[in-house]
Amino acid sequence: MLSKTAETGLALPTYDDVLDAHRRIEPHIHRTPVLTSTMINELTGAELFFKCENFQKAGAFKVRGASNAVFGLDEETAARGVATHSSGNHALSLSYAAGRRGIPCTVVMPHTAPQAKKDAVRGYGGRIVECEPSTSSREAVFAEVVAETGAEFVHPYNDPRVIAGQGTCSKELVEDVPGLDAVVAPIGGGGMVSGTCLTLSTIAPDIAIYAAEPEQADDAARSFRAGYIIADDAPETVADGLKVPLKEYTWHFVSRYVSDIQTVSEQEIVDAMKLIWKRMKIVMEPSSAVPLAAILRNPSVYRGKRVGVIITGGNVDLDKLPWMQG
Repeated sequence: MLSKTAETGLALPTYDDVLDAHRRIEPHIHRTPVLTSTMINELTGAELFFKCENFQKAGAFKVRGASNAVFGLDEETAARGVATHSSGNHALSLSYAAGRRGIPCTVVMPHTAPQAKKDAVRGYGGRIVECEPSTSSREAVFAEVVAETGAEFVHPYNDPRVIAGQGTCSKELVEDVPGLDAVVAPIGGGGMVSGTCLTLSTIAPDIAIYAAEPEQADDAARSFRAGYIIADDAPETVADGLKVPLKEYTWHFVSRYVSDIQTVSEQEIVDAMKLIWKRMKIVMEPSSAVPLAAILRNPSVYRGKRVGVIITGGNVDLDKLPWMQG
């Protein structure tokens, strides 16, 4: 039930779309657990509730949006297959969903993408076409793929079907953990944050929404402060899932509902990632550590509050852990 706004001209997803998405994708996803750590609570002075999408099917929250898009296609469109460009988690999530439906999936990936994510895409039956590690290169190569295959484009985040699917994550979180004061999620293109905004602005508008971003890929934070989208073509950060820029759909939600976008250094990301691995005994990727890094860097914002923290994925290359570099 998309709602087209006169202000933007965008056909925006509504909370009814989130509810429809949850019913559609339920057979194909996990309802992921919420974990806590007494030690990390003491360290931050906040009560943190980690929504563990690293335990999700395909190892990341992106399977929610990808599954909603794939299983919402009519038969004629689905028969042509789906295609996307992605640095990793959306690629393998779309491959997973397409495999479940029995349709082809082609993915344009930068040749620098983690090998673990490439292996997962191929393991789910997806076909990879490699490109240079820049937004301009991936979009150019992708245009060639669509012209060749006629496949349905499922954008990693700038797609109302994907945003509605991602909104199911925070729906589960507030159902499982009542009384939250804030939710923090990492931001790259803004799909998860947009889904969080869509859900919380409807069912829990008193919950503050914060986004967390690497300093070395801080285009969302700069956009937020400038009031318009600023896009970096090829930022470099250990948080490989957060290198992409905001687009018009995600900007709509981020610019209206996010309280702040907090940035963190590369070392703070690695330290937060190591802290979660050591204290919570769970595998998660660098992008997922950015929210905890932001909480540790901004203790006064979160102290004394009940905070939901979305751990977005666990698809890390175990042979190239960031603290093993050098």
